[in-house]
Amino acid sequence: MAGEDAPVQQQNAEEQKQEIKTSEELKTDSPPASAEAAATPAVTEKVPEEDVFTYRALVLSGYGGYDKVKLQVKKGKPTLKAGEVLVRVKACGLNFADLLARQGLYDRLPSPPVTPGMECSGVIEAVGEEVTERKVGDKVLVMNRCGLWQEVAAVPATHTFLIPEGMSFEEAAALPVNYITAYLMLFDFGNLRPSQSVLIHAAAGGVGIAATQLCHTVKDVTVFGTASASKHETISQGGVTHAIDYRTKDYVEEVRKINPKGLDIVLDPLGGSDTHKAYNLLKPMGKLITYGAANMLAGQKKNLLAVAKTWYHQFSIHTLSLIQGNKSVCGFHLGYLDGETELINTSMTSILELYGQGKIKPRIDSTWHLEQVGDAMRKMQERNNIGKIILITEPMKEEEKKEEAKKEEKKEDKKKEDKKKDAKKDEKKDDKKKEEVKKEELKKEEPKNEEEKKEEEKKEEPKKEEK
Repeated sequence: MAGEDAPVQQQNAEEQKQEIKTSEELKTDSPPASAEAAATPAVTEKVPEEDVFTYRALVLSGYGGYDKVKLQVKKGKPTLKAGEVLVRVKACGLNFADLLARQGLYDRLPSPPVTPGMECSGVIEAVGEEVTERKVGDKVLVMNRCGLWQEVAAVPATHTFLIPEGMSFEEAAALPVNYITAYLMLFDFGNLRPSQSVLIHAAAGGVGIAATQLCHTVKDVTVFGTASASKHETISQGGVTHAIDYRTKDYVEEVRKINPKGLDIVLDPLGGSDTHKAYNLLKPMGKLITYGAANMLAGQKKNLLAVAKTWYHQFSIHTLSLIQGNKSVCGFHLGYLDGETELINTSMTSILELYGQGKIKPRIDSTWHLEQVGDAMRKMQERNNIGKIILITEPMKEEEKKEEAKKEEKKEDKKKEDKKKDAKKDEKKDDKKKEEVKKEELKKEEPKNEEEKKEEEKKEEPKKEEK
């Protein structure tokens, strides 16, 4: 047995040697464990905050309809320059200029892709170098050329204003653009004084309500306001003395009935032929302040006909006519005053004082999440708002998202139903056209048939005579 076992033991010994060799070869081929550990980065190493920081922003991707403003996620914390602060945005204001910008009709907004938004409110999260009058935690309202429709924004500290006690973030976001516009037009250009008269177009809009409230900070001012009939009760309660339905009545005639001599101040956001009417409504020493061209906005996308019509009827006047008429014409554009820091600061200080005295208060029409910006813009463009439309940065809850999705589905279903109805109407129209064509053919055939009958009768007459 020992002789039989010997070859087996020898074979096993050789196999063991081969196994040892292969394991040693593997060890020499593979790098040391310490080398592997050195080559692999430590798992506990932290990624810089700037690389993991994300925030949501509305971005105008191109000119056109409501769908051109998209909600996107941006990466990287905004870097602060000297004199800037980082604001955690809570609420943003929607302005008529934003609607024009979406169609490429507002020249102060940079070319897409760009984040719109000229006003917001929020809390300061960080301050840059050379900032001394603001600190982390300050609640502020902000006005900037653009870039505020997002969750965080880096802005110059000089463009921020401390929110007074008792003012909500929504009210703060509604204040800068509308109230500074109305304030500078009425008091700097208009030099509004007691017992004067003012015409305010779009009196139910953000600027309209701001101007109405500011008019009543001066004694015995008469306010004429144009708005659709459904808004008259609200604007009358807000201080409009004479509400005029511009859709059913000629506002020039209505003003002349009450004030035959005309008006002291007309605020004109419409442009085109309405500017001519505004100038003619001024009494001697009256002031026309034009600050927009709302007539150019017709429909969701740019309407070239409306733009051309507005420009064709653009108001122009000779200086001699101004002299002889004892009238003045002023043009106002807040977007071109972004460098006038002292003027803006002085105006805002006065406005905040008036708010503290309870003489003015922004009227919020509605608030919308960033996800709902299309619906918010639609409401303003269709003139369905009374007061300010606000966007809030708080994300929509899942329940709200589901409800929103259902609404979208209903909208799509309605569109499909409308298309079907339109198709049926078109079919009916086609059927009517076919019937009309048949009738016309029958009418044409009737004289032919009569002529044929007459010819047959003529042929039959000789036969009857023969008989």
